[in-house]
Amino acid sequence: MQGNVCECDLYVNIHIAETIHITTTQLLKHNDPETTTQICTLLGVILQQNYFIFQEQIYQPDKGIAMGSPISDTIAEVFLQHLEHIYIIETKRILFYTRYIDDILIIYDTESTNHDYLTQYTNTMHTNLQFNPTLESNGYINFLDLTIIRRSTHIEIDIYRKPTTTDTTIHFTSITLMNTNWRPTDMT
Repeated sequence: MQGNVCECDLYVNIHIAETIHITTTQLLKHNDPETTTQICTLLGVILQQNYFIFQEQIYQPDKGIAMGSPISDTIAEVFLQHLEHIYIIETKRILFYTRYIDDILIIYDTESTNHDYLTQYTNTMHTNLQFNPTLESNGYINFLDLTIIRRSTHIEIDIYRKPTTTDTTIHFTSITLMNTNWRPTDMT
């Protein structure tokens, strides 16, 4: 068995029109066409309001969704669940698959497939997405904030800290309402 962690630049590569089409298809299963049209029209308007400023110039990207927008996580989830349903769930080569936003852990049987095939396979799921796998090394692989250690008879889990971790924490009294003169009534 081998582990693979895949990452991709998800938000900037979500195809908006395709995701709205997926949403429409799913909504029509449980809603009338008029309600579905209203929701998807509103969704399209919201997703087209994607602007950013770089060097005092305003840009509107031609693809992708805005990172930090309240709706972005939901849209990314709709898009990825659709791809997973078509490409991942049906394959017999993957023993275990889990995902947190755009971090993916795949465990596969090395006797039936290999990482080159899985990388090629995942990179053909959608033209906008390119997955960059990190392979297990000496029985260790990092996923989110965990180090997963494969032993001959069991799996161990440890805490993973990135090399840039400073282990610095902010005291609970810093920048709190207790230390300011601000009051909720000041918002008027």
